[in-house]
Amino acid sequence: MSRRTLKLPSWLPIDPYILALIGTVVFAALLPASGATAKVAGGASTGAVAFLFFLYGARLSTAEALDGLKHWRLHLTVLICTFVAFPLLGLAGKGLVPHVLTPQLYSGFLFLCLVPSTIQSSIAFTSIARGNVPAAICAGSFSSIAGIFLTPLLAAALLGNSGGGFSADALLKIGVQLLLPFVAGQLLRRWIGGFITRNKKVLGYVDRGSILLVVYTAFSEGMVAGIWHQVTPARLGALLAAEVVLLALMLSLTWYGAKRLGFDRGDRIAIQFAGSKKSLASGLPMASVLFGAHASLAVLPLMLFHQMQLMVCAVIAKRRSRDPEDDGAGGPLSRETAAVA
Repeated sequence: MSRRTLKLPSWLPIDPYILALIGTVVFAALLPASGATAKVAGGASTGAVAFLFFLYGARLSTAEALDGLKHWRLHLTVLICTFVAFPLLGLAGKGLVPHVLTPQLYSGFLFLCLVPSTIQSSIAFTSIARGNVPAAICAGSFSSIAGIFLTPLLAAALLGNSGGGFSADALLKIGVQLLLPFVAGQLLRRWIGGFITRNKKVLGYVDRGSILLVVYTAFSEGMVAGIWHQVTPARLGALLAAEVVLLALMLSLTWYGAKRLGFDRGDRIAIQFAGSKKSLASGLPMASVLFGAHASLAVLPLMLFHQMQLMVCAVIAKRRSRDPEDDGAGGPLSRETAAVA
Protein backbone atom coordinates (compact mmCIF):
# COMPACT_ATOMS: atom_id res chain seq x y z
CA MET A 1 0.00 0.00 0.00
CA SER A 2 1.46 3.34 -1.02
CA ARG A 3 1.63 6.11 1.52
CA ARG A 4 -0.20 9.33 0.89
CA THR A 5 1.88 12.38 1.63
CA LEU A 6 0.65 15.89 2.16
CA LYS A 7 2.21 18.25 -0.36
CA LEU A 8 2.04 22.01 -0.42
CA PRO A 9 0.69 23.63 -3.59
CA SER A 10 3.49 24.37 -6.06
CA TRP A 11 2.39 28.00 -6.23
CA LEU A 12 2.84 28.45 -2.47
CA PRO A 13 6.55 28.02 -1.73
CA ILE A 14 7.51 27.86 1.92
CA ASP A 15 11.22 28.45 1.75
CA PRO A 16 12.93 25.96 4.11
CA TYR A 17 15.64 28.51 4.72
CA ILE A 18 13.07 30.96 6.04
CA LEU A 19 11.99 28.26 8.50
CA ALA A 20 15.63 27.92 9.55
CA LEU A 21 15.84 31.69 10.01
CA ILE A 22 12.68 31.70 12.11
CA GLY A 23 14.08 28.85 14.20
CA THR A 24 17.28 30.84 14.71
CA VAL A 25 15.28 33.86 15.86
CA VAL A 26 13.32 31.72 18.33
CA PHE A 27 16.54 30.18 19.63
CA ALA A 28 18.02 33.65 20.11
CA ALA A 29 14.89 34.70 21.98
CA LEU A 30 15.11 31.71 24.33
CA LEU A 31 18.90 31.51 24.70
CA PRO A 32 20.45 34.84 23.66
CA ALA A 33 24.22 35.15 23.67
CA SER A 34 25.43 37.44 26.44
CA GLY A 35 28.64 38.31 28.24
CA ALA A 36 31.66 36.34 27.07
CA THR A 37 29.48 34.20 24.80
CA ALA A 38 28.27 37.33 23.01
CA LYS A 39 31.87 38.42 22.36
CA VAL A 40 32.72 35.03 20.87
CA ALA A 41 29.54 35.02 18.74
CA GLY A 42 30.22 38.59 17.63
CA GLY A 43 33.76 37.75 16.55
CA ALA A 44 32.58 34.66 14.70
CA SER A 45 29.85 36.70 13.02
CA THR A 46 32.36 39.31 11.84
CA GLY A 47 34.58 36.60 10.38
CA ALA A 48 31.58 34.92 8.73
CA VAL A 49 30.53 38.15 7.01
CA ALA A 50 34.05 38.70 5.66
CA PHE A 51 34.18 35.10 4.40
CA LEU A 52 30.80 35.47 2.70
CA PHE A 53 31.95 38.45 0.68
CA PHE A 54 35.23 36.72 -0.12
CA LEU A 55 33.20 33.89 -1.66
CA TYR A 56 31.03 36.38 -3.55
CA GLY A 57 34.16 37.84 -5.14
CA ALA A 58 35.69 34.46 -5.91
CA ARG A 59 32.53 33.19 -7.59
CA LEU A 60 32.08 36.15 -9.93
CA SER A 61 33.40 35.57 -13.43
CA THR A 62 34.72 38.90 -14.69
CA ALA A 63 34.55 37.72 -18.31
CA GLU A 64 30.88 36.76 -18.00
CA ALA A 65 30.06 40.06 -16.32
CA LEU A 66 31.72 42.04 -19.12
CA ASP A 67 29.95 39.94 -21.77
CA GLY A 68 26.62 40.68 -20.12
CA LEU A 69 27.13 44.41 -20.57
CA LYS A 70 25.96 44.00 -24.17
CA HIS A 71 22.38 44.18 -22.90
CA TRP A 72 23.11 47.38 -21.02
CA ARG A 73 19.62 48.93 -21.35
CA LEU A 74 18.03 46.04 -19.47
CA HIS A 75 20.68 46.04 -16.74
CA LEU A 76 20.47 49.79 -16.32
CA THR A 77 16.69 49.51 -15.98
CA VAL A 78 17.03 46.90 -13.22
CA LEU A 79 19.65 48.98 -11.41
CA ILE A 80 17.40 52.06 -11.52
CA CYS A 81 14.49 50.04 -10.13
CA THR A 82 16.67 48.60 -7.37
CA PHE A 83 18.68 51.64 -6.30
CA VAL A 84 16.45 54.58 -7.34
CA ALA A 85 12.78 53.60 -7.46
CA PHE A 86 12.91 51.39 -4.36
CA PRO A 87 14.73 54.02 -2.22
CA LEU A 88 12.28 56.73 -3.34
CA LEU A 89 9.35 54.58 -2.22
CA GLY A 90 11.19 53.90 1.01
CA LEU A 91 11.60 57.61 1.63
CA ALA A 92 7.89 58.10 0.92
CA GLY A 93 7.23 55.63 3.72
CA LYS A 94 8.58 58.22 6.20
CA GLY A 95 5.00 59.48 6.36
CA LEU A 96 4.07 56.28 8.21
CA VAL A 97 6.16 57.36 11.24
CA PRO A 98 5.20 57.42 14.09
CA HIS A 99 1.51 56.50 13.81
CA VAL A 100 1.93 53.37 11.68
CA LEU A 101 5.62 52.40 12.03
CA THR A 102 8.03 53.07 14.83
CA PRO A 103 11.26 54.90 13.88
CA GLN A 104 13.20 51.66 14.36
CA LEU A 105 10.90 49.66 12.07
CA TYR A 106 10.98 52.42 9.50
CA SER A 107 14.80 52.33 9.48
CA GLY A 108 14.55 48.63 8.66
CA PHE A 109 11.89 49.32 6.02
CA LEU A 110 14.11 51.93 4.36
CA PHE A 111 17.15 49.66 4.57
CA LEU A 112 15.14 46.95 2.81
CA CYS A 113 14.68 49.38 -0.10
CA LEU A 114 18.46 49.86 -0.38
CA VAL A 115 19.46 46.18 -0.60
CA PRO A 116 20.52 44.71 -3.99
CA SER A 117 18.39 42.30 -5.99
CA THR A 118 18.51 38.57 -5.52
CA ILE A 119 20.06 36.25 -8.09
CA GLN A 120 18.82 32.68 -7.58
CA SER A 121 15.09 33.31 -7.31
CA SER A 122 15.13 35.90 -10.10
CA ILE A 123 16.66 33.31 -12.43
CA ALA A 124 14.29 30.57 -11.28
CA PHE A 125 11.11 32.60 -11.72
CA THR A 126 12.27 34.04 -15.05
CA SER A 127 12.84 30.49 -16.26
CA ILE A 128 9.42 29.29 -15.10
CA ALA A 129 7.75 32.24 -16.83
CA ARG A 130 9.72 31.57 -20.07
CA GLY A 131 11.57 34.86 -19.92
CA ASN A 132 15.10 35.92 -20.83
CA VAL A 133 17.12 33.76 -18.42
CA PRO A 134 20.64 34.96 -19.45
CA ALA A 135 19.51 38.55 -18.90
CA ALA A 136 18.17 37.66 -15.45
CA ILE A 137 21.51 36.04 -14.55
CA CYS A 138 23.49 39.12 -15.57
CA ALA A 139 21.02 41.62 -14.10
CA GLY A 140 21.02 39.89 -10.71
CA SER A 141 24.80 39.61 -10.72
CA PHE A 142 25.31 43.28 -11.60
CA SER A 143 22.84 44.31 -8.90
CA SER A 144 24.69 42.27 -6.28
CA ILE A 145 28.04 43.75 -7.26
CA ALA A 146 26.68 47.30 -7.30
CA GLY A 147 24.99 46.72 -3.94
CA ILE A 148 28.31 46.04 -2.25
CA PHE A 149 29.22 49.65 -2.96
CA LEU A 150 25.86 51.43 -3.27
CA THR A 151 23.93 49.96 -0.33
CA PRO A 152 26.35 51.22 2.38
CA LEU A 153 26.63 54.61 0.69
CA LEU A 154 22.86 54.99 0.32
CA ALA A 155 22.36 53.85 3.91
CA ALA A 156 24.85 56.43 5.15
CA ALA A 157 23.16 59.17 3.10
CA LEU A 158 19.50 58.31 3.75
CA LEU A 159 19.47 56.71 7.19
CA GLY A 160 21.92 59.09 8.85
CA ASN A 161 22.19 58.47 12.57
CA SER A 162 18.84 56.65 12.73
CA GLY A 163 20.46 53.36 11.78
CA GLY A 164 22.68 53.16 14.81
CA GLY A 165 25.38 55.65 13.97
CA PHE A 166 26.92 55.95 10.52
CA SER A 167 30.34 57.51 10.84
CA ALA A 168 33.81 57.36 9.33
CA ASP A 169 34.51 54.41 11.63
CA ALA A 170 31.40 52.61 10.37
CA LEU A 171 32.41 53.19 6.75
CA LEU A 172 35.90 51.87 7.56
CA LYS A 173 34.33 48.70 8.96
CA ILE A 174 32.32 48.35 5.75
CA GLY A 175 35.50 48.58 3.72
CA VAL A 176 37.34 46.05 5.87
CA GLN A 177 34.50 43.53 6.30
CA LEU A 178 32.83 43.79 2.88
CA LEU A 179 34.91 45.43 0.17
CA LEU A 180 38.38 44.07 0.95
CA PRO A 181 37.25 40.41 1.13
CA PHE A 182 35.29 40.85 -2.11
CA VAL A 183 38.33 42.28 -3.92
CA ALA A 184 40.55 39.56 -2.46
CA GLY A 185 38.16 36.91 -3.80
CA GLN A 186 38.31 38.47 -7.26
CA LEU A 187 42.12 38.57 -7.22
CA LEU A 188 42.41 34.94 -6.12
CA ARG A 189 39.67 33.62 -8.42
CA ARG A 190 42.11 32.30 -11.06
CA TRP A 191 43.65 29.96 -8.47
CA ILE A 192 40.62 28.99 -6.35
CA GLY A 193 37.77 29.38 -8.86
CA GLY A 194 37.87 25.73 -9.87
CA PHE A 195 37.79 24.53 -6.27
CA ILE A 196 34.81 26.77 -5.49
CA THR A 197 32.95 25.52 -8.57
CA ARG A 198 33.58 21.87 -7.69
CA ASN A 199 32.45 22.40 -4.09
CA LYS A 200 29.57 24.76 -4.83
CA LYS A 201 27.03 22.71 -2.88
CA VAL A 202 29.15 22.43 0.26
CA LEU A 203 30.08 26.11 0.19
CA GLY A 204 26.40 26.91 -0.22
CA TYR A 205 25.78 25.36 3.20
CA VAL A 206 28.65 27.46 4.55
CA ASP A 207 26.97 30.56 3.10
CA ARG A 208 23.67 29.83 4.75
CA GLY A 209 25.19 28.73 8.01
CA SER A 210 27.16 31.97 8.18
CA ILE A 211 24.00 34.01 7.68
CA LEU A 212 22.22 32.05 10.41
CA LEU A 213 25.10 32.94 12.73
CA VAL A 214 24.72 36.62 11.78
CA VAL A 215 20.97 36.44 12.52
CA TYR A 216 21.54 34.74 15.87
CA THR A 217 24.09 37.37 16.92
CA ALA A 218 21.88 40.26 15.83
CA PHE A 219 18.75 39.00 17.53
CA SER A 220 20.66 38.07 20.67
CA GLU A 221 21.89 41.66 20.95
CA GLY A 222 18.33 42.85 20.49
CA MET A 223 17.05 40.56 23.23
CA VAL A 224 19.76 41.62 25.68
CA ALA A 225 19.08 45.29 24.90
CA GLY A 226 15.34 44.77 25.36
CA ILE A 227 14.40 46.41 22.06
CA TRP A 228 11.81 43.75 21.22
CA HIS A 229 9.52 45.15 23.88
CA GLN A 230 9.03 48.11 21.52
CA VAL A 231 7.36 45.95 18.84
CA THR A 232 3.68 45.04 19.16
CA PRO A 233 1.58 42.72 16.96
CA ALA A 234 -0.25 45.77 15.61
CA ARG A 235 3.05 47.34 14.52
CA LEU A 236 4.11 44.11 12.83
CA GLY A 237 0.78 43.97 11.01
CA ALA A 238 1.23 47.56 9.86
CA LEU A 239 4.75 46.74 8.65
CA LEU A 240 3.45 43.77 6.68
CA ALA A 241 0.74 45.92 5.07
CA ALA A 242 3.31 48.55 4.08
CA GLU A 243 5.46 45.87 2.47
CA VAL A 244 2.49 44.47 0.54
CA VAL A 245 1.95 47.92 -0.97
CA LEU A 246 5.68 48.29 -1.69
CA LEU A 247 5.90 44.95 -3.51
CA ALA A 248 2.71 45.62 -5.51
CA LEU A 249 4.01 49.00 -6.65
CA MET A 250 7.38 47.61 -7.74
CA LEU A 251 5.85 44.64 -9.57
CA SER A 252 3.59 47.02 -11.47
CA LEU A 253 6.36 49.52 -12.18
CA THR A 254 8.80 46.91 -13.49
CA TRP A 255 6.21 45.23 -15.74
CA TYR A 256 4.39 48.22 -17.24
CA GLY A 257 7.43 50.49 -17.15
CA ALA A 258 9.46 47.95 -19.13
CA LYS A 259 6.63 47.79 -21.67
CA ARG A 260 6.68 51.57 -22.09
CA LEU A 261 10.43 51.40 -22.65
CA GLY A 262 9.93 49.01 -25.57
CA PHE A 263 11.30 45.77 -24.09
CA ASP A 264 9.92 42.49 -25.46
CA ARG A 265 8.11 39.91 -23.36
CA GLY A 266 11.21 37.91 -22.37
CA ASP A 267 13.08 41.01 -21.24
CA ARG A 268 10.06 42.37 -19.37
CA ILE A 269 9.83 39.15 -17.38
CA ALA A 270 13.53 39.36 -16.46
CA ILE A 271 13.15 43.02 -15.48
CA GLN A 272 10.08 42.35 -13.36
CA PHE A 273 11.63 39.52 -11.35
CA ALA A 274 15.11 41.03 -11.02
CA GLY A 275 13.89 44.58 -10.41
CA SER A 276 11.24 43.87 -7.78
CA LYS A 277 13.22 41.62 -5.44
CA LYS A 278 15.58 42.10 -2.54
CA SER A 279 18.39 39.78 -1.49
CA LEU A 280 18.26 38.32 2.00
CA ALA A 281 21.71 36.77 1.56
CA SER A 282 23.32 40.16 0.85
CA GLY A 283 21.14 42.26 3.16
CA LEU A 284 21.61 40.34 6.40
CA PRO A 285 25.44 40.53 6.50
CA MET A 286 25.35 44.20 5.49
CA ALA A 287 22.84 45.01 8.23
CA SER A 288 25.05 43.38 10.85
CA VAL A 289 27.87 45.73 9.85
CA LEU A 290 25.77 48.87 9.34
CA PHE A 291 23.44 48.67 12.33
CA GLY A 292 25.41 46.86 15.01
CA ALA A 293 23.25 46.31 18.09
CA HIS A 294 20.18 47.62 16.21
CA ALA A 295 20.47 44.99 13.48
CA SER A 296 17.68 42.73 14.79
CA LEU A 297 14.90 45.24 14.11
CA ALA A 298 16.62 46.39 10.93
CA VAL A 299 16.56 42.94 9.31
CA LEU A 300 12.99 42.07 10.34
CA PRO A 301 11.37 43.96 7.40
CA LEU A 302 13.80 42.31 4.97
CA MET A 303 13.01 38.81 6.29
CA LEU A 304 9.27 39.40 5.92
CA PHE A 305 9.65 40.91 2.45
CA HIS A 306 11.85 38.03 1.30
CA GLN A 307 9.23 35.36 1.99
CA MET A 308 6.44 37.54 0.61
CA GLN A 309 8.26 38.12 -2.67
CA LEU A 310 8.85 34.39 -3.11
CA MET A 311 5.18 33.55 -2.64
CA VAL A 312 3.83 36.35 -4.85
CA CYS A 313 6.40 35.93 -7.62
CA ALA A 314 5.79 32.17 -7.71
CA VAL A 315 2.13 32.83 -8.52
CA ILE A 316 3.05 35.42 -11.18
CA ALA A 317 5.64 33.12 -12.77
CA LYS A 318 3.12 30.27 -13.03
CA ARG A 319 0.63 32.55 -14.74
CA ARG A 320 3.25 33.93 -17.13
CA SER A 321 4.24 30.37 -18.07
CA ARG A 322 0.71 29.82 -19.41
CA ASP A 323 0.89 32.96 -21.53
CA PRO A 324 0.42 31.89 -25.19
CA GLU A 325 2.69 34.72 -26.32
CA ASP A 326 6.27 33.46 -26.56
CA ASP A 327 9.11 35.28 -28.29
CA GLY A 328 11.61 32.51 -27.59
CA ALA A 329 13.72 34.58 -25.20
CA GLY A 330 15.30 32.40 -22.58
CA GLY A 331 14.86 28.66 -22.61
CA PRO A 332 13.19 26.61 -19.92
CA LEU A 333 15.29 25.23 -17.13
CA SER A 334 14.77 22.03 -15.22
CA ARG A 335 12.48 21.85 -12.24
CA GLU A 336 15.47 21.51 -9.96
CA THR A 337 16.83 24.88 -11.13
CA ALA A 338 13.68 26.55 -9.79
CA ALA A 339 14.77 25.98 -6.19
CA VAL A 340 14.92 29.43 -4.64
CA ALA A 341 17.29 30.63 -1.96
